[in-house]
Amino acid sequence: MAFIRGIKSRIRGVRGTQQITRAMNLVAASKLRRARDKLQNLRPFVEETLRVTHAMAARISDRNNMYIKARPVNNTAVVVISADRGLCGGYNVNVSKAASALIKEKPREHLITVGTKARDYFRRRNGNIIRAYQGVSETPFYEDAADVGLLAVDLYESGEIDEIYLVYTEFNSVISHTPKVLRLLPLPDAPESGGYMAFEPDEDAFFEYAIPKYVSTVIYGAMIESAACEQGARMSSMENATKNSTDLINRFTLQYNRARQDAITQELAEIIGGAEAL
Repeated sequence: MAFIRGIKSRIRGVRGTQQITRAMNLVAASKLRRARDKLQNLRPFVEETLRVTHAMAARISDRNNMYIKARPVNNTAVVVISADRGLCGGYNVNVSKAASALIKEKPREHLITVGTKARDYFRRRNGNIIRAYQGVSETPFYEDAADVGLLAVDLYESGEIDEIYLVYTEFNSVISHTPKVLRLLPLPDAPESGGYMAFEPDEDAFFEYAIPKYVSTVIYGAMIESAACEQGARMSSMENATKNSTDLINRFTLQYNRARQDAITQELAEIIGGAEAL
């Protein structure tokens, strides 16, 4: 009987866990819909920002402009975007590993982490974290991205770092997310396209104003992409957990029925044996 009671206790425990995973799946699905709507509206703007900024960099006459000319790389700033919470499969590990692979190629890194999981990942590996942002991964705002972008640009303009990289997760579909590495500064070389472009009041003043906006906009787009990936990964993870709990319940139920049948058979055998003895 103790064995049967143990199985019943396991079934109750798994059912309780299943209710939690099912609820988390529904919550993640709701958040994912909102994140995808925001992403669909923002992604064309971010892509156009990248295209226009690179086109301007290709047409600037001063090739020694600090935002375009590559320096000898001694210090690199890497902005890593992850989640504040877990239970989303390999989402956090994959983006952290992509950042780690980039860092191995650089002489000295300066990490700016967005999300608790990236902070914890690199803290355990003694990464040089200069700033950690938390509590913004699920519902990022432009102001959050602007804080990150201005910090990175200030370090670049002061000469403390020589290049800025962004590591985030690109949203392809609910079940497909790709870690992506993007160099923000110096601006990558781009082939000059046709057309005329004028800078007012001059090239240096224009770029000094535009580059912080460009960096903040791209980081904000990456935050929105990552937020959608986080909810998609969490929804898939909770859906799989719910299915696995159903399999466990079926398995435990089968064990319970067999044990109960064995107990009934044994009791019947004891009754029949006692009757024959009488």
